[in-house]
Amino acid sequence: MSWQNEMTIIVRHLINDLDSSSYTFTDSRVEESILVSAQLVLHEVDFESSYTVDVDSLTLTPDPTANSGSDGKDDGFISLVSLKTGCLLLGSEMKTNALSAISLKDGPSAIDTRGIVQGLNILYMDLCKKYEDTKTQYKLNGIVGKAILGPYSPGSDSIARQRLDNRWGYFE
Repeated sequence: MSWQNEMTIIVRHLINDLDSSSYTFTDSRVEESILVSAQLVLHEVDFESSYTVDVDSLTLTPDPTANSGSDGKDDGFISLVSLKTGCLLLGSEMKTNALSAISLKDGPSAIDTRGIVQGLNILYMDLCKKYEDTKTQYKLNGIVGKAILGPYSPGSDSIARQRLDNRWGYFE
């Protein structure tokens, strides 16, 4: 299946887990996380295609990365699910490192691993903010202003009357 290849690569780039000799997360863990994220994103966003997620059997249908069919590739779904997956995986990594973070001082020597958690927290917060911004942008794509200034929206008739009263747009 194509989504497993393409979306796994995207997620690995988002979380900077690129060294194949020492992956932090296995491919099966990333694929499972993609499906969990897809299930969560489907409850937050309405897509043009209707996706079916089965986490137990590791299936996602239809394939959002396939170029076949009338819809083609669903870049919005791929982006949102990949960002959500990166957010989930970085949260998991942050929790794991936070549970093992220590600070030791013995005379002139000191060991402090709390900085790793702080760095991961910055990456986690940034990626989650990017997800929320992308989700908002996807939901508002092409709709901004139409709900407020559309011809049938409440209040638009008062704007039209005001233009006629003040002769806006007619003699400018």
